[in-house]
Amino acid sequence: MTPIALCFPLRERHGVPEVLLGLKKTGFGAGRMVGLGGHLEPGENAAEAACRELGEESGLVTTPDDVDLAGVVDFHFPARPEWSMATSLFIPRRWSGTEGETDEIAPAWFPHAHLPVAQMWADAEHWLHRMLAGQRQHTVVVLADDNTTVRATWSVPLTDRSPS
Repeated sequence: MTPIALCFPLRERHGVPEVLLGLKKTGFGAGRMVGLGGHLEPGENAAEAACRELGEESGLVTTPDDVDLAGVVDFHFPARPEWSMATSLFIPRRWSGTEGETDEIAPAWFPHAHLPVAQMWADAEHWLHRMLAGQRQHTVVVLADDNTTVRATWSVPLTDRSPS
């Protein structure tokens, strides 16, 4: 499985918790709202990749010391095994800069209570709300043969021995 790292900046605006997501403009997932992130580069760990990708895709800058592992999601695509991914989810405690659109992503803030799940991969409804609520989980998602709908999913609490 390909290792992937996603970063989910959180903020509170007018007393409403919000998360930064992005409309993917190119490549895998184009046209969907996604977490900011991508592949690990050679020699990079997941936290480093999450920070690098956040900067490349939104302009926000953070460091590995300022991100917390918020969960792990393993995505299995039985009909396209090469798409399968082991994804580490990070939430930055601090960052600098102002988010802006890039060639790959158009970032936007969403209240936790009004996430754009209809525009996201179908798996998001199985783990994203729990992650935003602070539940650290290791989730497994098995996609159906259409590579879009979810065939099965299960979660267990994330422990220090869980993969990341």
